[in-house]
Amino acid sequence: MNRWGGRPVTRFPGQLRLHPALDELGWIGVADEFNEAAGLTNQSLPVPILITTNGTILAGIGKWRSAVFDGQQELNCIEYSLSHEEALKFILAHHGIRRGWNPYVRICLALTLEVSFQEKARDNMRAGGKHKGLANLPKAEHINVRDEIARAAGVGTRNVSNVKKIHEIAHPRLKEALRDGTLSISRAIQLCKFPRAEQLEQFIRCSEERATNKVIRQCIDRPKREKTRSDAVAALTALLQQETREPGSVAVRVGRRKRTLVVLGQDLIDGPYSQKELPLT
Repeated sequence: MNRWGGRPVTRFPGQLRLHPALDELGWIGVADEFNEAAGLTNQSLPVPILITTNGTILAGIGKWRSAVFDGQQELNCIEYSLSHEEALKFILAHHGIRRGWNPYVRICLALTLEVSFQEKARDNMRAGGKHKGLANLPKAEHINVRDEIARAAGVGTRNVSNVKKIHEIAHPRLKEALRDGTLSISRAIQLCKFPRAEQLEQFIRCSEERATNKVIRQCIDRPKREKTRSDAVAALTALLQQETREPGSVAVRVGRRKRTLVVLGQDLIDGPYSQKELPLT
């Protein structure tokens, strides 16, 4: 037994499970955790997985998944007697920014504690002799509850409000992108200004533009000797002819840059018409 009340135990991987809040969110952890666990396989003193008495994983998700993948039979664990709520608070405290869990994931998990925080606020008010028999919290206490959620998630209170709004009006695909870290909360809020039917289209357009801009930045940052070798007029002519042959094969996107750049697909450069239409030197 250690000073926090945990005790060393061995468990089969099948006896362990994710916290229900993680299951509901569809969160499987980050790749870095799995890679880190794989790199520690041959350590003489393996790091134990932290769990609750009912097998809920507190820390070591990557190690657990790695063990399941490798068919490992037993895992060294340290077991703690924690309630459902206490376990989630432990997980949030342990898997902060340093573990790579993005703010959206942490806020979603912290929001599952909202009812508990609300009840605590009501108890505090009743203990102070205010609003006996109160069913609904006043505005000031709602703010306090939001502060508790933000503190548990390690984020600002504005992001808590934004995520609650996102849950109400965002397209499901946006929520998936937020969970996976390919979309930020601030950008998601901007997309939520559009009707739900248009949000996905706008997201795809923004993703394409971001990917294109990344390629453009890489091209611009290269040394001058590696600059584009295609003549601009020849490139535009080739694109026109390509569109004539295969309507819809050339896509035009309006970017935010003041400079006009042409990005050629590898299929056009490698195509049968490339050598005669694009004088590559």
